[in-house]
Amino acid sequence: MAVRWLADVRADDIESVGGKGASLGELTDAGLPVPPGFVVTADTYRAFIEETGIEEELFEAVDVDPEDSAALAEAESRAKELVLDTELPADIREEVLAAYGDLDDGAAFVAVRSSATAEDLPDASFAGQQETFLNVTRDDLVDRVKRCWASLFTQRAIYYRQEQGFEHSKVNIAVVVQRMVDAEKSGVMFTSHPSTGAEKVIVEAAWGLGEAVVSGSVSPDNYVVDRATGEVEDVTVADKKVMHVKDPETGETVERAVPDEKRTERVLSDDEIQELVTLGERVEDHYDSPQDVEWAMAGGETYMLQSRPITTIDEDAEPEAAASGDGESLVSGLGASPGIASGAVRVVGKLDQLDKVGEGDVIVTEMTTPDMVPAMKRAAGIVTDEGGMTSHAAIVSRELGCPAVVGTGNGTDVLADDQIVTIDGDKGTVREGRPEKEEETEPIEEARPKTPVKPMTATEVKVNVSIPEAAERAAATGADGVGLLRMEHMILSTNKTPDKYVADHGVRAYVDEIVEGVRGVAEEFYPRPVRVRTLDAPTDEFRQLEGGQDEPHEHNPMLGYRGIRRSLDEPDVFEHELEAFKRLYEQGYDNVEIMFPLVNDASDVYGAKRLMEKVGIDTGKRTWGVMVETPASALTIDEMADTGIDFASFGTNDLTQYTLAVDRNNENVADRFDELHPAVLKLIGQTIETCREHDIETSICGQAGSKPEMVNFLVEKGVSSISANIDAVRDVQHEVKRTEQRLILDSVR
Repeated sequence: MAVRWLADVRADDIESVGGKGASLGELTDAGLPVPPGFVVTADTYRAFIEETGIEEELFEAVDVDPEDSAALAEAESRAKELVLDTELPADIREEVLAAYGDLDDGAAFVAVRSSATAEDLPDASFAGQQETFLNVTRDDLVDRVKRCWASLFTQRAIYYRQEQGFEHSKVNIAVVVQRMVDAEKSGVMFTSHPSTGAEKVIVEAAWGLGEAVVSGSVSPDNYVVDRATGEVEDVTVADKKVMHVKDPETGETVERAVPDEKRTERVLSDDEIQELVTLGERVEDHYDSPQDVEWAMAGGETYMLQSRPITTIDEDAEPEAAASGDGESLVSGLGASPGIASGAVRVVGKLDQLDKVGEGDVIVTEMTTPDMVPAMKRAAGIVTDEGGMTSHAAIVSRELGCPAVVGTGNGTDVLADDQIVTIDGDKGTVREGRPEKEEETEPIEEARPKTPVKPMTATEVKVNVSIPEAAERAAATGADGVGLLRMEHMILSTNKTPDKYVADHGVRAYVDEIVEGVRGVAEEFYPRPVRVRTLDAPTDEFRQLEGGQDEPHEHNPMLGYRGIRRSLDEPDVFEHELEAFKRLYEQGYDNVEIMFPLVNDASDVYGAKRLMEKVGIDTGKRTWGVMVETPASALTIDEMADTGIDFASFGTNDLTQYTLAVDRNNENVADRFDELHPAVLKLIGQTIETCREHDIETSICGQAGSKPEMVNFLVEKGVSSISANIDAVRDVQHEVKRTEQRLILDSVR
């Protein structure tokens, strides 16, 4: 069967209909307003290249060095030629055209969208890698389907797959065909902040079709809604210069100038925003994760055109403390990707100018395109004239961890080649010059980047590092070590489940992935300790990866098959993780410490200890411990103390949820989520007291460790260390010092 109707498609069909198709099928089934349509399946694409005999030549053509631009161009050209010049088998053609005829009794115009089977998955946002065609008629439908297939082999797609570790021959592509919505206004909505995960809905809107917003060719209006109160707390009305519309004569999608009276007119009313927020919350509830939703409005109706997981939220980090250059503010826009970066400006007007972008430069361009990704990887920062929080520049910059300011309006006019600037991806500013290091008023608190720092407090202050790429910045805070490095980022970034990765690449490669990720942080902090938490990804995260189709469907994955319970149940995979630690120790990284998540009692700890010893880790010589994230672990810490653990670390997000029976992502009860609740504090205090009796260190690595009230409580109870977010380390150091001095004074008064 060449086609499948969206009404019959579900999430489990992702290998057949791709990420976009599966998402639209799920939204249709959930009763959300999705335009009707069908999917030309991935099996149809595969049948096309196999039955016509072009498969082998096609994959040979794209097997090139991704850093060789000439070879990439030749690969794209040959692949496109093979796909477009090969006739579609008659039976497939007839079925596709018959489905078109059944769509709204032969709809005049349809949207034809690529849906790669590795597309729109967590940590793998392809950000416009494949083609979309709007306002397509019956005469052009088959050609546009083939062009979607051919777009699987553009230079940018070939490059991206090579960099992400996807094999060309294993990535298929489906094509979604939907009734065209002739949008009067459209845009994109994030149901949570795309960088921080804050409980805010961000809506971007422009006139006409949504392609202008997604591509970044227009700077859209930006609306920020507080989900807790429902209030529209911030409105940025942009100068919307262009819009994409259907040409009434040709039916083609064209770019037109926005009428003068509408350029600075607000696109959405408060009522329309609230309608979108309500729909967005329904989508998020359906998927149980923050979503990036494309929407359109036409004829008084609102339509959901696409939804995918937000792939760029860093749950353990907050925006870095702002810094600026010493000079004046030159241009400003939206802070689309957090961080501070300085470098020499490289104004890029055409693709053939990308070669002038060197390592550490700042790209300044009208808007980025997927072809610019290789240069964007070299850049320290990105500045664009056009685009919003959902433009290509914003999405890719967040994925690369590169600070970005978008929608400046005049960056390419004001900034010039070789000019030194500092961009602030939080505040959305571009300033002249590089920042000078600010002098501290208390020299003993001064950070000494990349070198061991002698603790100035009895209570150590460490830092949370969520991804290895943040190690240098984290080390520069002067923290006493890393209190939490999450292993799942290293594994999930491969876009494959552990089993799938091992099956495709072998055990050695899997262990290498972990070793390389941890080693970068351990090297940066040596000899300061780096505490690494073993794999703690819930099943819903695994299920959306390649190889995740067999993952169990759990009503609440946070309460399910994750943490040490899964590790002990799948000892073969767990032993690969432990083998990585063993290899790190053999390489001399004795500052690495092992931390086991979601333990409930001593039996969990003994199970983990046996496996450590099985792979050859000396548990008496190495430092290892447990997370205290459940009331059970807090109440049985005395039994766990006898297992040989060296430390216990509080994960306050989970401990609070499990103690108070409050899901912090559920807006109905979010106001009851309180890490400072007496019950939570009592469990923490009792655990610290018991651990001190057994000479076991205690620490906190949850976000609550950055709150002054929690710092005061922990220091008074005698916690060994506090691990804070990168931007909060200095404040926590000061708070710890003040609390310790107060306790000393109280004792002598």
